[in-house]
Amino acid sequence: MPGSIKVVLTSPRVAPGLLTRAGWQVFTDASAIGASAGPSRPDVQALIGSGLVVQHVLGDVAEQWAWLVDAASAGDRVAWLVGEDGEPALLRLIADTLSRDERPPYEVEIVHGSYDVPGARLIDLVRVMDRLRRNCPWDQEQTHESLARYLLEETYETLEAIDSGDYIHLREELGDLLLQVAFHARIAEEVAEEDDGFSIDDVAGGLVEKLIRRHPHVFADVTATDSAAVEANWESIKAAEKQRTSVLEGIPLALPALALADKVLGRAAKVLPTDAPLAADAATGVDDGVRIGAELLDLVREARALGVDPEQALRTATHRLADQVRTAEAR
Repeated sequence: MPGSIKVVLTSPRVAPGLLTRAGWQVFTDASAIGASAGPSRPDVQALIGSGLVVQHVLGDVAEQWAWLVDAASAGDRVAWLVGEDGEPALLRLIADTLSRDERPPYEVEIVHGSYDVPGARLIDLVRVMDRLRRNCPWDQEQTHESLARYLLEETYETLEAIDSGDYIHLREELGDLLLQVAFHARIAEEVAEEDDGFSIDDVAGGLVEKLIRRHPHVFADVTATDSAAVEANWESIKAAEKQRTSVLEGIPLALPALALADKVLGRAAKVLPTDAPLAADAATGVDDGVRIGAELLDLVREARALGVDPEQALRTATHRLADQVRTAEAR
């Protein structure tokens, strides 16, 4: 009876041993199982823990392929567990051999033992960040404080990418912004739990719990017919979670002035009538700085009434002015 070679590909982002039905079937049906690593590798451990025998095949890819061919030629049903790097050299050798030679007397099949799920590459990010923190002198020296300026810079660069409409640029900048989150979380892992240290899993877990709590119309039986109802539910739940002594509590005063004005006006509407005159409205007969500030605040209030983001509106107008300047310079 002819033998067979079945090469099982697995994802390093999936827990070892968490295989598809087809993947496990290959290994349980095999009369010989080989791998390029010994029992210390987690996926090999998972097979051994299931009562299977895995042979550590030493040598380069040519020797490993020769082992597979010899076993299959002898009639064995051979399974090969590919390592987490995908073992591209071995796969290329198999493909080249099969395309060059006559049809071999044994079956060769590539089987997917596990697949990446959405978000799986975030596991790679965590692993790389951990290695950098342990082995890179520059990364080892960083603190939350030293990274703060990069977080601000990357935020503005992301906003610029959004304004550009360039999705390739936006993808890159979002990656840089994500790096800041991963980096800060990795640093926080070094703080003792009793001193409020946390991990990236704590960050993600807290966010997931918050999103579920504040979207009861999705995850529970609350009804929300439009975005206004969704926002009202969010604010109501948030208010119950965060008992504050002032509606202004929690507003970061380091926000850009227009964004800060927008935020304060939004909170002010909770305690003042929407048509109530603001203190700035009475700023007449004073110096130009106070007058212009009052007028700007009034413009922000008008923007809110129209549903316009004042920060974005000014940024867009400024970009248009910059385009006019470049056009004039090119003449």
